[in-house]
Amino acid sequence: MDGDIIFQSRDGLNLFAKSCGPVDADLTVLCLHGLTRNHKDFDPLLSKLSAHRRYISMDVRGRGKSDRDHDPSRYRPDVYAQDVIELLDHVQPKKMVLIGTSMGGIISLILSQILSSQLLGVILNDVGPKVEPIGLKRISEYVGDFVEHDSLEAAATAIQVSQHDVYPNFAFNDWLAFAKRTHVENANGKFVLDYDPEIASALKSVSPSLTVEMQMWAVYAATYKRPLLVIRGELSDLFSVDTAVKMVHRHGRAKIVSVPNVGHAPILDEPVCVKAIESFLKRIEDKL
Repeated sequence: MDGDIIFQSRDGLNLFAKSCGPVDADLTVLCLHGLTRNHKDFDPLLSKLSAHRRYISMDVRGRGKSDRDHDPSRYRPDVYAQDVIELLDHVQPKKMVLIGTSMGGIISLILSQILSSQLLGVILNDVGPKVEPIGLKRISEYVGDFVEHDSLEAAATAIQVSQHDVYPNFAFNDWLAFAKRTHVENANGKFVLDYDPEIASALKSVSPSLTVEMQMWAVYAATYKRPLLVIRGELSDLFSVDTAVKMVHRHGRAKIVSVPNVGHAPILDEPVCVKAIESFLKRIEDKL
């Protein structure tokens, strides 16, 4: 049933994941968050999906309840993917589906190359083999910019100012819920973002290039043998329509879901997302 999972990485960090649903479920859904998020990023979605499955949401190293890494050079997708392998060795799921948001989607693509018949499908949330420089630049401008807030309401107001264009339909209660998922109270009683600010230095080493793009398309090819669902925020500045269409064309059986009036990245509790994800998982379960 529901519970905390603590496990250790190869290099000795204590890492955290949250489990909900029956541990002996036939299908486990492993959720991997974006660059500055944590396992709570998936709470809105998981509250709306069928409860008979096991859902595991992981805090990637440097985020949430997982240890911070004293070596920021290890804040990179290949290391995160190895951490996921350690988690899977710990929980031993029968069969699984990956849901990856943004950076979590990149990790999911890497894992698609590594995992065998255990992995039955992949859901990518607003990410693909090509990322748009304008979106990456926007993200790099706010990552690591830590401000102490006197209250969660103040944190919510700050997020609303910086990300209103991403979620133009949000009411203040939505921003407050966002702040609760992404902030933590520090020793001074202030509310700060719940990740290691050193991930900003790792992000600076990321530079889109034709070589990297070609390598990522080669990595993406590992998804061809499995069902794939591609979710894209209609207003996304990181994941273009052209890339999404190209992904579906190359895969052959993938489906695209467009989330109206949302940027990078959809929360996944949007009705169109919940319906598509539940249907995707049900189709996979029907073949078990």
